[in-house]
Amino acid sequence: MACRARAGRNRGRLQEWSMADMTHKEKAQQLLKQQYHCSQALFGAFAEDFGLDLKTAFKISTCFGGGMRQGGLCGCISASMMVLGMAIGFYDSQDKEQELYGNKKTDEFIRLFREKMGGRTDCRTILGKDISIPGEMAVIRQEGLIMKNCPHAINISIDILEDMLRKYFENVAETSFELKDIPDNENLQGSEGTGANKLHFFRKNVKNLIYSSARGIGFIQFDVSKFKIINDLYGEKFGDEILEFITSQLQEVCGENKFFANLGGDVFMIATEYDDKEELVDLIHCIDGRLRCFKGVKLCFSYGVYLAEDKSMELRQMEDRASMARQAAKKNILANVLFYKDQFKEYLYNRKFIEENMQAAIAERQFIMYLQPKYSIEKGEIVGAEALVRWRHPDKGMIYPNFFIPIIEENGFIKKVDYYIWAEACRFIKRCMDEGLIPCPVSVNVSRYHLRDDECIRILKDLIGSTGIPRQLLELEITETAEDQQISKKALMLKKEGFTLLMDDFGSGYSSLNILLETPFDVIKLDKKFIENMMVSSKGRLILEHVIAMANRLGLGLLAEGVETKEQVDLLRSFGCDQVQGYYYAKPMPEEEFFSLLKKENHLRDIRMVPVEDQNMAASAM
Repeated sequence: MACRARAGRNRGRLQEWSMADMTHKEKAQQLLKQQYHCSQALFGAFAEDFGLDLKTAFKISTCFGGGMRQGGLCGCISASMMVLGMAIGFYDSQDKEQELYGNKKTDEFIRLFREKMGGRTDCRTILGKDISIPGEMAVIRQEGLIMKNCPHAINISIDILEDMLRKYFENVAETSFELKDIPDNENLQGSEGTGANKLHFFRKNVKNLIYSSARGIGFIQFDVSKFKIINDLYGEKFGDEILEFITSQLQEVCGENKFFANLGGDVFMIATEYDDKEELVDLIHCIDGRLRCFKGVKLCFSYGVYLAEDKSMELRQMEDRASMARQAAKKNILANVLFYKDQFKEYLYNRKFIEENMQAAIAERQFIMYLQPKYSIEKGEIVGAEALVRWRHPDKGMIYPNFFIPIIEENGFIKKVDYYIWAEACRFIKRCMDEGLIPCPVSVNVSRYHLRDDECIRILKDLIGSTGIPRQLLELEITETAEDQQISKKALMLKKEGFTLLMDDFGSGYSSLNILLETPFDVIKLDKKFIENMMVSSKGRLILEHVIAMANRLGLGLLAEGVETKEQVDLLRSFGCDQVQGYYYAKPMPEEEFFSLLKKENHLRDIRMVPVEDQNMAASAM
């Protein structure tokens, strides 16, 4: 009892002497002498730094000292984790970069502690005795092993912590940062200069600015219009040079209380103080003027702006709103700068819904194949079909492509959806063959994502092999895009495998004729907008006529898509284009509906092939 009373009196006196002017090591030493265990002593030494009183600090550290009391993990480690957590830990569950950074720092501490302690990280090895065994605990007390061995572990911990925190707060004090694009799976064990670290510091600075500034805070997010096309035309190295150019210009523009980061790819974010909206517009005009041209290539940008009216909002929500405004600006043909509006929230909700449900949509076969017939004008018969995707959600009902395709193209899930539809198309062709119907080619879409690797070739060959269909019945539609040697190379490989290649959306882009030279297309599909634009003037009709004549002279098949009026049909026929696809003939339809249509047409075709006298005999017999 005397011992306990003495310890209690020591704890009472703890509040009487000040630790304000002491170092962390001196504070910890004093607390250790007062018979507080190492976890309490170490965390208590840093308590004042975080505005905690010792009583609260001791309660917290006691809760996390369980491993130490069992002779397991050294209390210096658990206390150091708490110090790092208080200083740099993440509190926003959506802030994955900050979480990665915090985890990286804790891993770094444990590694350094283990190295400096010669591999000893638990109480048993540090003390040489097991505190969980009464007999050995008695020896620890008798020989004063805690005061002999624990200060070394505490001092090592404090040295590591002080060095890590010094570097951390030096980085936080910087005024602007640029973030290099880092793939999601890249190892983040690099130096303090890695992109994820810099994004963490960027957000730390912005949070400090939001809470400390009496002025308004604005977020400007922007990206390079048609950046993928630029990469295709000039190469990815040139694209990287553009990003470095943007970064260098932003470093000149962004000074005190203006922070920027590259959020990934060609997307940049600026957070700045402002007094009125015109100030932000002027800043955007200044940036746009600096970035307008790079090495003779004209650059265009889309800007989204969010004004942080509610400073208590989570930073990620503010960034999301700037992103929504940027996305809206990309689709706006009248202005490339848009301020956030509440209706933009719908885009964020839609995106989240799609990303959370797309895996289940594949697993549960919610994606379904629709088929749109292709007709011969002259014969009035079906000559093929295009396989399209629809999403029939169990709760939302039918979801149309313009709702989800742009999003799954951005996150790469389009590949899985395409593979799914390819398999459905092959299965349908096999079904028609088994039913004895005249073979009907079905075309499927092949995005540029597929053409950048060899996986698509393997998938297609496997599907053809497993279903046993002739490969010329599965046609591949490749959307017209800027010239890309890698895409042309893969298209040539597909052609050598015996597939029929269709150039989709001919006339919608920049390089139709160049691609025709590079890639062995069998058929070109005239884009709907191209046809509409060409029909409004005599000059346009002349261009359309010559494009059709050129395709015929080159021996290319030709199909006009998006045909909706009799005027279009008559004009295309007169110019020599026989095959069409569009609402004038038929809308995309479910598989069963198209199958029935195909069966009916096969039946009528069989009747037409029967001699007239046989038809009369059959009719009289009925």
